[in-house]
Amino acid sequence: MKQSIVLASQSPRRKEWLSLCVSDFSVISADIDEKSIEKQILKTNNEEPFLLTASRLVEMLAAEKARVIFKKQPMSIVIGADTVVVHENRILGKPLDESQAYEMLRSYAGKTHSVVTGVSIKNSEKEITFSVESKVTFWDWNKQMEQEVFDYIKTGNPMDKAGAYGIQEMPSLWVKEISGDYPNIVGLPISYVNRALYEFE
Repeated sequence: MKQSIVLASQSPRRKEWLSLCVSDFSVISADIDEKSIEKQILKTNNEEPFLLTASRLVEMLAAEKARVIFKKQPMSIVIGADTVVVHENRILGKPLDESQAYEMLRSYAGKTHSVVTGVSIKNSEKEITFSVESKVTFWDWNKQMEQEVFDYIKTGNPMDKAGAYGIQEMPSLWVKEISGDYPNIVGLPISYVNRALYEFE
């Protein structure tokens, strides 16, 4: 690829996935007002299915991240991404504290939730934006899971992750079933990104 590629995310997990198909790229974090965009989307799309609203949200957040960095790197191909967990008609981002992290993890037990990642890829000629949904089912709650959840929260790892968990970490012990793209749950649906990048060649 002739143009340089920029990942508009500081996530080490996204960086790791992207390295599978792009050998050389830079990372620049995009500073945007996510809460304002979320409020706007939730307000204007309240009559459509909630999962569709969540998809619109992550697509808009990913696109905004890509555009912000593109202004600084106009000769590059910029990749923006954003991930949320959707559970019981609620959008779950990063937990504010340990108590909220526990509530999120406890609420998944015995149920299925969706992980939705929006991706936006932009250069001077085109912009491709899409979202991918994966479904995750957790085992029923028991004493073993409760202790493991407490141990996981103590590590501090839930605090920087949408929905309070990384499936590549201890929470993989609580997953009964996955439907859809696994890398998407980690934070970047890399096979979809790989195919989209081909359109920029």
